[in-house]
Amino acid sequence: MKVIQILPELNSGGVERGTLEVGKHLIENGHQSIVISNGGRQVEQLEAEGSRHITLPVHKKRLSSLKQVKVLRKLFEQEQPNILHLRSRLPAWLAWLAWRKMDPQTRPRLITTVHGFYSVNLYSKIMTRGERVICVSNSVKDYVRHNYPDVPAEKLTVIHRGVSPEQFPYGFEPDAKWLTEWQQKYPQLKDKYVITLPGRITRWKGPLDFIEVLAALKAKGIPAHGLLVGEPHPKKMDFFEEVKAAIKASSLERDITLVGHRSDLREIMAVSNVVVSCSTDPEAFGRVTLEALALGKPVAGYAHGGVAEQLDALLPAGKINLGDHRAMVNLLTTWHAAPPSVTQRQEFSLQSMLNAVMTSYTELDKAPREL
Repeated sequence: MKVIQILPELNSGGVERGTLEVGKHLIENGHQSIVISNGGRQVEQLEAEGSRHITLPVHKKRLSSLKQVKVLRKLFEQEQPNILHLRSRLPAWLAWLAWRKMDPQTRPRLITTVHGFYSVNLYSKIMTRGERVICVSNSVKDYVRHNYPDVPAEKLTVIHRGVSPEQFPYGFEPDAKWLTEWQQKYPQLKDKYVITLPGRITRWKGPLDFIEVLAALKAKGIPAHGLLVGEPHPKKMDFFEEVKAAIKASSLERDITLVGHRSDLREIMAVSNVVVSCSTDPEAFGRVTLEALALGKPVAGYAHGGVAEQLDALLPAGKINLGDHRAMVNLLTTWHAAPPSVTQRQEFSLQSMLNAVMTSYTELDKAPREL
């Protein structure tokens, strides 16, 4: 098979990670993989793993982006892929507008993945236009069925995101060189109870809740140190300043470290005592929390969306009612005194995810066309 995946950019994020994983799997199994995006820091890895990357400006919400419709249609006609996989709303619209004018008997089969709880409107409905629609969690499937009841149930399939036990082995410990460099850069973490909130610094990821939790732990005498691991979006710098002001207002400048973007999140989580999820909006799945659990690290998280599904399966004790700071403080206090054990299980494996995606591709490729 030849598969084209399309998304806005290839920088950081779960959608981007999944795109690379599927591309690598296709190549390893003798298929062809093409990814269309505006580019980004992960293009080098994508191409090193055997996929082709085609750079097109499919990432900006503006009328001029419609010029890409003809470009995409010509590209699809030249490449003749078996599968066209749409992973984000704006490029999905551009690709769908190109696809629908192609010959229904020969055009590629269309798959979409609903990666999030998008605002409910016509713009978002494009993610349900696939001949098959992948939902990244049961929560996302429920969202689609509730908000878009005209989408046939048989088109929907749940494929949870997965983690590789080779990349995130249970009980993983960073090597001595990494540890030395980390300790030299962040000596303030020595003998501290390290609590990590990974993710881009945006309001809905809950860094302000995290700051309140840290302040309450410090007030109780817990030697906690918080790590915010992620970068702000260039357009969200005002909120980043708000976060820094909140840290200062809580007198936590020495107790919370803004680490920024890191490519070694696995190692950082491995040397943390706890990973938390404070997302005020539900995570569609929450890959990072699953990675932490795979490493054997306890996760305390607001129990909604995909994170609730993970904790139900792997660590029910980590579930916190949305916005209940006191409950999170009490749980982390308890865990400081008696760290919980995370059972080694393979509920959500990368191989299972990739096998399920490939099954969706092959079944749709062979299915009769609705002309």
